[in-house]
Amino acid sequence: MKYMTAKQIRETWLNYFKERGHQIEPSASLIPVNDPTLLWINAGVAPLKKYFDGTETPRSKRITNLQKSIRTNDIDNVGKTARHHTFFEMMGNFSIGDYFKEEAIGFGYEILTDAKYFGMPKEKLYITYYPDDLVAKETWVKLGIHPTHLIPLETNFWEIGAGPSGPCTEIYFDRGEGYDLRGPELIANDIENERYIEIWNIVFSQYNADPKLPRSSYKELPNKNIDTGAGLERFACVLQGTKTNFETDLHYPVIQKTEILSGVTYEGQMAFKVISDHIKTLTFAISDGATLSNEGRGYVLRRILRRAIKYGRSIQLMEPFLYKLVDDVVLMMKSFYPDLESKKEIVKKIIYKEEVKFFATISDGEKHLIQSIKDHKLDGKEAFKLYDTYGFPIELTMEYAEENQITVDKDGFYQELEIQKTRSRDARKVNQSMKSQDESFLQFTEKSLFVGYETLQVEAKVIKIFEQGIVLDQTPFYATMGGQVSDKGTINGLVVQDVVKLPNGQFLHVMETDSFEEMDDVLAIVDETHRRQVEKNHTATHLLHQAIKDVLGKHANQQGSFNGPKKLTFDINHYESIQVKDIIKIESIVNAYIQKACDVVTHVLPIDEAKKLGANMLFGEKYGDIVRVVDIQSWSLEFCGGTHVKNTKDIEHFMITSVESIGSGLYRFEGITGELSVSSMEIHQQVMQSIHLFKDKIHQLDQMIQLPAEPKLSSSYQDIINLRQYQMELSQLFKQLEKDKEQQIIQEILRKADEWIPKTIQKETIIAVNDLPQDSLKPLVDVLYDKIKTETVILFNLNSSRVSYFVKTNQQNAREQIKNLNQLFDGNGGGKPDFAQGGTQNITKVSDYLKGNKII
Repeated sequence: MKYMTAKQIRETWLNYFKERGHQIEPSASLIPVNDPTLLWINAGVAPLKKYFDGTETPRSKRITNLQKSIRTNDIDNVGKTARHHTFFEMMGNFSIGDYFKEEAIGFGYEILTDAKYFGMPKEKLYITYYPDDLVAKETWVKLGIHPTHLIPLETNFWEIGAGPSGPCTEIYFDRGEGYDLRGPELIANDIENERYIEIWNIVFSQYNADPKLPRSSYKELPNKNIDTGAGLERFACVLQGTKTNFETDLHYPVIQKTEILSGVTYEGQMAFKVISDHIKTLTFAISDGATLSNEGRGYVLRRILRRAIKYGRSIQLMEPFLYKLVDDVVLMMKSFYPDLESKKEIVKKIIYKEEVKFFATISDGEKHLIQSIKDHKLDGKEAFKLYDTYGFPIELTMEYAEENQITVDKDGFYQELEIQKTRSRDARKVNQSMKSQDESFLQFTEKSLFVGYETLQVEAKVIKIFEQGIVLDQTPFYATMGGQVSDKGTINGLVVQDVVKLPNGQFLHVMETDSFEEMDDVLAIVDETHRRQVEKNHTATHLLHQAIKDVLGKHANQQGSFNGPKKLTFDINHYESIQVKDIIKIESIVNAYIQKACDVVTHVLPIDEAKKLGANMLFGEKYGDIVRVVDIQSWSLEFCGGTHVKNTKDIEHFMITSVESIGSGLYRFEGITGELSVSSMEIHQQVMQSIHLFKDKIHQLDQMIQLPAEPKLSSSYQDIINLRQYQMELSQLFKQLEKDKEQQIIQEILRKADEWIPKTIQKETIIAVNDLPQDSLKPLVDVLYDKIKTETVILFNLNSSRVSYFVKTNQQNAREQIKNLNQLFDGNGGGKPDFAQGGTQNITKVSDYLKGNKII
């Protein structure tokens, strides 16, 4: 069985079925269209109901797809099990009145077991089937599945809401006894386990399910159909050999970024899994037009976001962090879902706004929750007050209660909630929901012209006012897009907080709207300092991109970028470590083109002509028939709608500040330009602080020591290498001095060992000391044992917060003695038969013990 990336799995699936006459159906939006029975698209078949129930005729009777899906009924299991998610991708193949049972099973067996495709050993496959469906059973046996691997289940009848339904056959992959010693009875008895992973369900669709009718009364579909669902995440887990879905390339990059943000190492903790799953759900749902609210799918998203924050706080993420993961989700998924790239900024904005709001209230809510608990019970009115006043969801209250064995009066909570709903129903009608606002964006089609390439100041007219801001008939403000941040500035003296591109191309100026009316004449002024620094970084990014290709190879394509006023970031794909010499060479090439004073020229031309020029295109980005190409001496050619300097000399200087791996085969360059790069002190500040700290510590240990000279700085990436090397030298010097000092202290303690030998020596001699260094205690026990020459020496070291104790004996029972002491003092520890050690924070119990033995 070969290792396959998620990308390879997707391609293998779609290509296999395409070769067998299936039409590839693009993934539908997560928000169902004209289907009130579903809150979300929750399976591959869901958007195809119209074909299965005969209301529409498909272009092809054979369809394959890879459908993004959301299910939240198992949200409490996300992170607890290896495979549960709220967002997942469902691979499917479908037949509408074409092939049926035998051919569908044949396809399944071939793609799973044939080495040309997934190459899974057939011995690892276990199959369930509906007991009355003997055709399915016999087909599996004919193909080579051993009868002992076939399990009849009464539950193998598939339906989810209204729509197609019928008997099904499920395919499980056996991951072996390392996950569970029990066998197929785990499947037969539906026992939760991590050994047998259900990877595929093939439904033999014969009926149109109606929740209002008993199953026996379901109507036959016009034709017998096949629909299937195979979880991409589960396939990835099996084919990549990971313990859970979360270590696959569909989640691990987000987990790695969460490690960086939290400073906590991922060791399988539930918090990382919940965050990775939930940010994918939020990113995709919001990209598809869902919003956060207090009802329906908006409430589901709000609960998901707040649940992710709750788990984030458990790993020390105490300020907004989810929005920082959106880039990583987009980077990880945009090759198959290119629309994510164009929507990520508004997604980040929505998530950030919601995070800020929730973080502002959650601390107060938790304090109030703790204060409201009486006798391990929480009154329903108090629970509602947490929800209504502090914005603390009942789900978080219930989770806290479960973790701390608290009883919550849920009935009382929901009674209060219903009273509040009745009281506020009329008030809610007045407020526009975010969804209606989204619809307003879509319906707004009046043209607005961007003039910011030519001017930074313009007289304009307000043509539309939204709740979030205003749209002008023409604007010099560039919106956040293409990796470039929006312009700053003012309109009639009022600050523009952000600029966002609307669905129909107009730019929305996010700002206070009370001072404006439609058709007002206004003066729009862009902050020139901000714009010019962003332009320096954006043009430097183009130079960096081409320099990277020149040094690392043409395969090193852009995977994401950020161009702000203070820094730029540029993500590439590259499949081996990037050497320091290559980074320095890349930086040198960029600065060479800056020093050449090259004109930066833009061409507006048909896309086919632009392609002939060899201009770099961002994979997955949608381009129109007419495109804009930024040209720097025909060396750097890129499709780009952003703003740039007129000549590379305007950049002044470029400095790479870091290069780091952000995922498998992905690297991120960060850099600065202009005056920031020339001074570069802000970049060096953190390292310099560490250097000065080490110097102070070294001089505290040895005032006369001669320190190595500091490196000279030249405003380049080499500075960072030299400073880190210098920092390492000081660190090693400090550690050696500290070690020497500790050895001096230990030797001094050992020379004084006789002071701690009691006058009366017994077979079991107990000695107590105070505040000795931890490293000195083991050698001290050895010396005391040799000097006293008794059966057993027990040494206690007491300080203000903890007691350590050691046992050395020739009776081969040191572990048992430590175990007894641990029980006496509520401590922990262990060791070998002749030497063992333990410790406790229960200083009182130790003191009483020593007094009882007349040691103190």
